[in-house]
Amino acid sequence: MNMAETDNLAAGLRGEMRRREPMAGHVSWRAGGKAEVAYFPADLDDLVQFLRSLPAGEPVYMTGLGSNLLVRDGGLRGTVIFTHRALRDIRLDHLGALGGGVYAEAGVACPKVARYAAMNELVGAEFLAGIPGTVGGALAMNAGCYGGETWDIVAHVLTVDRTGRTRARTREDYEIDYRRVRLKGEGRGRKEEEDDEDNQGVRSEEWFVATSFRLKRGSGAESRRKITELLKQRIATQPLGEPNAGSVFRNPKGAYAAKLIEACGLKGRAIGNAMISDKHANFIVNRGGARAADIEALILLAEHSVREKFGVVLEREVRVVGDA
Repeated sequence: MNMAETDNLAAGLRGEMRRREPMAGHVSWRAGGKAEVAYFPADLDDLVQFLRSLPAGEPVYMTGLGSNLLVRDGGLRGTVIFTHRALRDIRLDHLGALGGGVYAEAGVACPKVARYAAMNELVGAEFLAGIPGTVGGALAMNAGCYGGETWDIVAHVLTVDRTGRTRARTREDYEIDYRRVRLKGEGRGRKEEEDDEDNQGVRSEEWFVATSFRLKRGSGAESRRKITELLKQRIATQPLGEPNAGSVFRNPKGAYAAKLIEACGLKGRAIGNAMISDKHANFIVNRGGARAADIEALILLAEHSVREKFGVVLEREVRVVGDA
């Protein structure tokens, strides 16, 4: 247990609230400052009640395992809500005679969905084994790897907004692209899109809390074999032994971010105790005690170098939030 202050909760709330919570222990980069308020809801109903209790202007960040999040060293104003302890229900969801479904809440780790589907003779979710985050984050950014993308297998989703209202939505409600998901008809500019990328959700006032994945019936043994092969490939090509946040940048159309960064001579480049991985140039690793500022400096260096050398603007997969 850390030294973060624990608060008494308002009547009816069953989760845990902490103030000045160190975020380095909650993000896969193992770096960064403190959150002003952190809340760990007990379940979905508790999350709904907590959202209803917040002041209207309170900044809210929904996160799971923190696998694509960097909190700057100055910390984060507002409230961070952690889903991975509360929204972890996973079960079979019947979706028709020729196929099946897996219902998973936002806090369930993606690899768990892949394994669960395979155990129940459902195929098509194997790629989720290579995504280190939770279902909520995968939905928010249409995460994918090894030829699969999250929204390819989504039947419908459940969301919650700032008022605590839940909604059932379908794929048709969203504009879905490579590593990007947005509600249709919002008509917002680039600034609002950037704000959304600082939250786990399709917009700053609505977040994913569950989904049903539509999958085909097939061989569970073959599915498990695919998962094993995928994980072997991941171990061979990615720096999994050091804290990282997965791919830092989206692949530009017709190119690979890692190859562009490597061509700029940045593979192995270090700032402080952060380094662009010498195993995969689209990964930045914490070699021990790195500051968030070191990691962000390498992100900016890669962006600047690729733009100057190739005229390509790299887009981030990771979210960088908080005060410097």
